[in-house]
Amino acid sequence: MNDIIVIGFSGDKDAAKIAEFLSADLVIYDDDAFEKSFRTGKGLVAVMATGIAVRKIAPLIHDKWTDPPVVVVPFGCHYAIPLTGGHHGANELAKRLAGIGAEPVITTATEANGKPSVETIMEQQGMDIINKTSTIAVNKGFLEGDVPVYAVEGPAVVIAGPKVSVLFKKGSYVIGLGCNSGTSKGEIVSLVNRILGDMGISSDEVLAYATTVKKKMERGLIEAVETLGGNLVFLDDDVINSNKGVTPSKAGIIGLVGVAEPSALALSKHHQLIMERRSEGNVTIAIAK
Repeated sequence: MNDIIVIGFSGDKDAAKIAEFLSADLVIYDDDAFEKSFRTGKGLVAVMATGIAVRKIAPLIHDKWTDPPVVVVPFGCHYAIPLTGGHHGANELAKRLAGIGAEPVITTATEANGKPSVETIMEQQGMDIINKTSTIAVNKGFLEGDVPVYAVEGPAVVIAGPKVSVLFKKGSYVIGLGCNSGTSKGEIVSLVNRILGDMGISSDEVLAYATTVKKKMERGLIEAVETLGGNLVFLDDDVINSNKGVTPSKAGIIGLVGVAEPSALALSKHHQLIMERRSEGNVTIAIAK
């Protein structure tokens, strides 16, 4: 399945050449070409003037972590210019186009200065990032000097500050968990496995498990996520309370708007609950993507 779309004008030999070189789908430009192509999530190469592409994608841009990368190749194929998603595939796509003689015009600060970025490390390692806002501080650190990269195999507990980027295996879903004090590992594992089975979600599709930092000493919860083969992230009160759940919660007695739902939403890519909070026995679970 092709993961790139080339948008060009009818009869444009440059667009056809690029599509063939990239083994990409070729879409003939019209008023709806960008909107329809944007929705596919595929990388886009626009063979046209930069101004046309900018005007067309401007209303479609939402979030750099979910928007597709867009590269413009002006007529003549002399340059390949990443417009959006430089750290998310556009820079690499522009570099690929050097194979047809297009000079990549890289403007992201880290790459332009020959420095790594959190996003490039993430892609190279085939991982995903949990705390996306941290990339601003970490990439600034790469520009100013060297930033250490630590690999922690675990089992382990890592407490990271807001200027530390945490990379995990790739996944689409975040499982928010809450539990009563002293809940057993077995009760948590049993409920999670049953719900994932009911939802048709495999453990490999789970990016992370999330809960409140107030549970950082809850052995049953920690051991359950270890048994599930996942990564458990403890969130502080401010992060949780900035992601309000959609169903009422008793967590107000501990100063939180909720636990399972806001924890899942806080780390999810699209901030969309696909399963609202469900409580059984001593365990509460919610799922977001």
